[in-house]
Amino acid sequence: MSLQNSFIFQRRSLFLRYHLQISIMNIRLLLILILCIPKLLFAQYSDSVHHYASAVSTGTINKTNTSQSYVLNNAIKFGIRKKIYSLNSSNSWAFGEQQRALTNNDFNSTLDFNLYKGAPKHFYYWGLLNYLTSYSLKVNSQFQGGAGIAWNIVDKKKIWINISDGILYEKSDILLNDTVQDLYSTYRNSLRLSFRFNIKEIITFSGMSFYQNSFSSGTDYIIKSNLNLGVKLNKWLALTSSFTYNRFNRTGKENTLFIYGLTLEKYF
Repeated sequence: MSLQNSFIFQRRSLFLRYHLQISIMNIRLLLILILCIPKLLFAQYSDSVHHYASAVSTGTINKTNTSQSYVLNNAIKFGIRKKIYSLNSSNSWAFGEQQRALTNNDFNSTLDFNLYKGAPKHFYYWGLLNYLTSYSLKVNSQFQGGAGIAWNIVDKKKIWINISDGILYEKSDILLNDTVQDLYSTYRNSLRLSFRFNIKEIITFSGMSFYQNSFSSGTDYIIKSNLNLGVKLNKWLALTSSFTYNRFNRTGKENTLFIYGLTLEKYF
């Protein structure tokens, strides 16, 4: 083994070991927090429950005699819900390699809020701030910010269906043809469909899909879709699977990520 290959192998080994240690530490800390405050555990928001937190850390490693690949995925969410407003924050990071070549180094951070006061019945106002950097989609950086209105088509405890629309301002730094840097800004229409189905408080199926088209070009559009299936094992632990699809038509790139594992969640 050459000195360079030995260094690369040691670097990857240290990275995987560090990720495993961090993941175990995060799970232990969250378990301690949950076990120390058992009276605050609830299955959903209520009149006395206004906060939500969850953490997911999953990974897939595949190694044979001729190939090797791995993908690590981490996500943290936090939410606050009151009578007249709600605030949600989510952060996710996916890192992967195949045949020692980088495939994913994708980070996404979102902050959104909903305002219910002053809106017509079954409607509410929303605002969004989002930052993205994605190796797989060839996006060096992307900022989006905007607002709009949303409509709860069905708003029940076991079934929730929502559609929203609004305008986003976007400023991006992307790569065309994998190498050509393109700095641009645009305004987009953002159409979103969201739903959640709850079966006997045990099985939850939810999803959220975006179609964001630029006002200045019909060929410049973004598709984002995320589907989640969860089976509750108890009040704070669930077996979950998630399917995510993204397409940036301006770069001609798309990615698909399917993950499954355990989710630690807490309402308080």
